[in-house]
Amino acid sequence: MDNKLSSLFWEGYELKDSSLISESHILIHLQPIAPARCGHCQSMCLRIHDRSVRQVRDHDILGYRLTIKLPVRRVRCYACMAVCREWIEWLPPHSRFTTRLLSYVEQLVRILPILHVAQLVCLSWHTVKEIDKQRLAREVTPPDYTKVKRLIMDEFALHKGHRYATIITDAETMKVLWIGVGRTRQSIRPFFKELGSQCEHIEAVAMDQNTAFDLEVKMHCPTAEVVYDLFHVIAKYGREVIDRVRVDQANQLKHDKPGRKLIKRSRWLLLKNRQNLTDFQQIELHELMEANQSLALVYIMKEQLKDLWYADSIWDAFKRWRQWWKMAMDSDVEPLKIFCRRLRPYLRGILASAKYPLHTSGLEGINNKIKVIKRMAYGYRDIEYFFLKIKAAFPGLRR
Repeated sequence: MDNKLSSLFWEGYELKDSSLISESHILIHLQPIAPARCGHCQSMCLRIHDRSVRQVRDHDILGYRLTIKLPVRRVRCYACMAVCREWIEWLPPHSRFTTRLLSYVEQLVRILPILHVAQLVCLSWHTVKEIDKQRLAREVTPPDYTKVKRLIMDEFALHKGHRYATIITDAETMKVLWIGVGRTRQSIRPFFKELGSQCEHIEAVAMDQNTAFDLEVKMHCPTAEVVYDLFHVIAKYGREVIDRVRVDQANQLKHDKPGRKLIKRSRWLLLKNRQNLTDFQQIELHELMEANQSLALVYIMKEQLKDLWYADSIWDAFKRWRQWWKMAMDSDVEPLKIFCRRLRPYLRGILASAKYPLHTSGLEGINNKIKVIKRMAYGYRDIEYFFLKIKAAFPGLRR
C-alpha cells in the first residue's frame, strides 16, 4: 500500500511500515503528514505539547484483521487557551476503534444479535453492546409531549418470576414515549412528572383494568377519561365466567361421558370470535348451545357485552349496559352475577369508549415485537439498553 492510497484511508497520515502478526492479522504503523488541529475548535496548531502512541482497530481488509499504531499529539491551542488532543477525522476521541469500524458494527447490530456480531468482527461482546448502546442513545430522540393528546398504557414481562415493565405510547402515532420498571403507581409516576404541564391537555388514556394505572392517571390528569380495553375485559369474562360455567356443567355430567367430553373440549369454541369460526365449528357451537342452556346464556352475554364498545354514543352504551345488567342479574348463573358486580365499578371507563374509541391492540402488537427483540438477544442484562432497543424499534408514525 503506497502513501497516496494510505492517505485516502487515514487522512493526514501516511504509511510508515507494516508487518504480519499472524496469518490473518496485519499491523500497520502510520506517521502524521499534516499539521495538527485542535480537537475542540479544529484550528491549526503549531505548538505540540506531547505525543503518545495509540493502537486502534480498523475495518478488516481482504479478510485480514487490521490493527493500526499511530502517534497521537496533544497541542497547545491559542484559540481555546488550553491543551487538548488533536483532531483526527477518522478516529473518535478516546476510542480504540476507527469510525469506519464503528459504522460497520452499528450496521450489523441492526439485523444480527450482538453475540454473532462480536464473533464476526472479533470483538468482545461487551464492546459491541456498548457501541450499539451509544448508537441508540444518539438516534433515540426525546419525545415531543406538546402534541400528545391520547395515551395507551400496558405492561409486559421483563423476566420470569412476575417481573414487569410498563410501556406508554402515543395513541395517534404509536410512538413509544416512556418505559419504566414495574407496574405500580410509584413505577409510572416519573412519566407524569416528565409530562409536566402537558398533563392538563391529555384527553383519554386507554388501559386494561389496572387500578394502579387508573388512580395515577386521575391524580395527574384530572380532565382525562380512562378507557378500558375490550380485549382485556372479554378475556377476563372468558376466564371467570365461561371457563367456570363450563367446568361446573362438565362436573354435573360425570355419568354422561360423551356429553361431559363435549363440554370439556368446547373451551376454544366458546372463546373464539363467532366470525372466525369455520362452518364445522359453527355447527358444533349450535349443537352445544342447544344441549346446554347455561353455556348458551353466557356465550350470548359475551357477544352482547362486546356491543358496549361499539355504541354510537355514551347514552346508547349506557342503555345497552342497563339491559345487559338486568339480564345478568336475572339469570341463575352465579359466576355471571359475580362478574357483573365486579365490572360495575369500571363502567365509566367502558362507556368512555363510545367517545374515545381507543384500544390497546396496537400495544399488544408492540409487546409481541418486544418478545422477538428479547428472544433474539436471549434476554437483556442491561435494562437501559433494552429500553433503548424498544424505543428505537417504534419511532412512531408521522402525523
